[in-house]
Amino acid sequence: MGSALHTKEKIISVAEVLFSEKGFKETSLRNITGQANVNLASVNYHFGDKKSLIRAVLGKYLDSLMPSIAETLHNIERSEHVTMLQVFSILKQPLLQLAQITPNGTERFLLLIGRGYAEEQGHLRWFITTRYGEVLDRFVAQVIRVNPTMDRETLFWRLHFTLGSCVFTMASSEALMNIARSEFDTNQRVERIFDQIVPYLASGMNANLNNQGIE
Repeated sequence: MGSALHTKEKIISVAEVLFSEKGFKETSLRNITGQANVNLASVNYHFGDKKSLIRAVLGKYLDSLMPSIAETLHNIERSEHVTMLQVFSILKQPLLQLAQITPNGTERFLLLIGRGYAEEQGHLRWFITTRYGEVLDRFVAQVIRVNPTMDRETLFWRLHFTLGSCVFTMASSEALMNIARSEFDTNQRVERIFDQIVPYLASGMNANLNNQGIE
């Protein structure tokens, strides 16, 4: 039993590195089995197919992230007045805590999510909305609560712009922090990136649809 569990964890560990570096489509099961030093039958036994393995890799992070977000949502939901900045700020600590699962876990998770969307892994969207839909719905409800006049199409695009900004920034976080240290001679950490990006995202979500003030 212990050996089987070790093999399963080893496959997931190797797969998440390859998926984040090469993408889901470009990473074959043979790439994974070769690097994990296991046979293809082991992957089929533990996961069944590649899609199930992809979901297992994301689930490793989401099973920790979503309950954490759910806890932080309680305070927002009980507050009489909420701002978009407060809504987006609740994501900071749950995301940062992913580093306790794997070194650079925050960056790796967001990169994997980004690849899932960029490579049109539709089964991942189904997996996330089916398994974690309640927490996602609660978060979106708070976004709508702050800006109740926003139509569903605008909400759709702005949430995806938000995700895209997070993915790009966190995937480039190491390079960005090195540049910032050189340019501003300050100690840069991942927390500092969140402190910079959260107000930006909150402002973007609240942007005036009439484009007032842009000209």
